[in-house]
Amino acid sequence: MSARSKARKRAFEILFEAEQRGVNAVTLLDERILDPRRAGQEDHPVAPFAADLVRGVVAHWATIDDALGTYSQGWALDRMPAVDRSILRIGAYEVLFSTEVPEGVAISEAVALARELSTDDSPTFVNGLLSRLQEVKPTLV
Repeated sequence: MSARSKARKRAFEILFEAEQRGVNAVTLLDERILDPRRAGQEDHPVAPFAADLVRGVVAHWATIDDALGTYSQGWALDRMPAVDRSILRIGAYEVLFSTEVPEGVAISEAVALARELSTDDSPTFVNGLLSRLQEVKPTLV
C-alpha cells in the first residue's frame, strides 16, 4: 500500500471516529497529532497528507455534503452507511477541491477503501457517485 493510500485510510479513520463520537474532526486530528500515544497509535502517526485531507474535508464540509446528497440516487446522506459517507467525503474533497492527485486516481483510491472497509455494494456506489461529481464539477466549484 502506498504512503498516500495509507494516509487516506488514516484520514478516513479520523473522520469516521469524529462522526461516531460527535466531535469536530479537526479537533480530533489535532489531538492525534499532539499525543499519538493517547490513542494507542504511536506506531501510526498522522501523515501530513492525511491531516491535509481531514482539514480539507472539514473546510468544505457543507459543499461536499450538499453535493453528495444531491447526486446520490436513492440515498439520503444520513441514510448512507457511515463508512461509505466518510469515504465519499474524502473522495469528494479530492475530486472537487484538491489538486494533489488526478480526479481519476482519487476515485480509484476511494473505491479501493470501500472495497477494503465496506460492503460488497459499496465500491460500485462510491465509484458511481464520485464519477458523477467529477462530471458536474464545473457547475459545483
